[in-house]
Amino acid sequence: MSNPSTSDTRPSPEGVGGGLDRGNTTMGALVRSLRTGAPILPFLVYVVLGLGIPTVVIFNFAFRSGTGQLTWSNMRLITTGQYLTGFETSIKLGLVTAIIPGVLGTMLAYAIATSRREAPKRIVAATSGVLANFGGVNLAFMFVASFGFVGVATKWLARIGLNPWDHGFNLYKFSGVAFVYMYFQIPLMVLVITPALNGLRPAWREAAENLGASSWRYWRHVGLPVLMPSVLGSMFLLFGSGFSAYATTEALTGGTIALTPIQIGAILQGNVLSGEQNIGFALGVGMILILMASVLAYSFLSRRTSRWLR
Repeated sequence: MSNPSTSDTRPSPEGVGGGLDRGNTTMGALVRSLRTGAPILPFLVYVVLGLGIPTVVIFNFAFRSGTGQLTWSNMRLITTGQYLTGFETSIKLGLVTAIIPGVLGTMLAYAIATSRREAPKRIVAATSGVLANFGGVNLAFMFVASFGFVGVATKWLARIGLNPWDHGFNLYKFSGVAFVYMYFQIPLMVLVITPALNGLRPAWREAAENLGASSWRYWRHVGLPVLMPSVLGSMFLLFGSGFSAYATTEALTGGTIALTPIQIGAILQGNVLSGEQNIGFALGVGMILILMASVLAYSFLSRRTSRWLR
């Protein structure tokens, strides 16, 4: 007779096999997750080092005084005087260089998208990719040489009585800066709106025409409602680009226009009053909040239109 106290309590072979299977399944899922996430790991590291840590540092110093004490004085100060003017001018510049290039870029992209020739499409796409990333001192010098007071294009226009400087144009003022920004904002709009235009299905227009709709009615009831979220979202991207651009304006105007990026640059160069060393960080926080609102609006509009353009 067996003794109950010494009976075999080891798990059955079935239990051992089931535990091993569950362990293998869990391990396999973990390995698959690591393999899936491995390609984006370098990007995440870049985001943390290039955006995450600097953003935390900016927010930390924006709410501290020159002696390291927590304070709201920096944030209150940037909403008054020249700093408030800088934000207003920067927002105005961002809006102007988003709406006008947004409309012109959409028209150009539509003309290219409806073309039956592939060569112009490839040429415009390649050119837009280059021009959208061309800026800074080189761009400023190019426009000074072309549309400056004694620029080449200015002299050509003066010969036919269309000198823009005689009609209130000034390359070194707000209107001139907005004019220069068009150079890279329009190609940028072409790049970001072209996929949405390619997503318009020819079957939609054919169906509208079969039902007796004119071209105007098609665009009013089908084309524009589908494209409008993409167009507005792209304009938000242009706003962020125009709002935060620095090098071109600094090289063109020498900091004579009150723009927030230029004010931050002046503070980084040491042009700051005693006790206001952290004002630049506060200005950076203000820019981050405005740009975050722009990105969130773009993301919302992109989700709104993605179901139609898949």
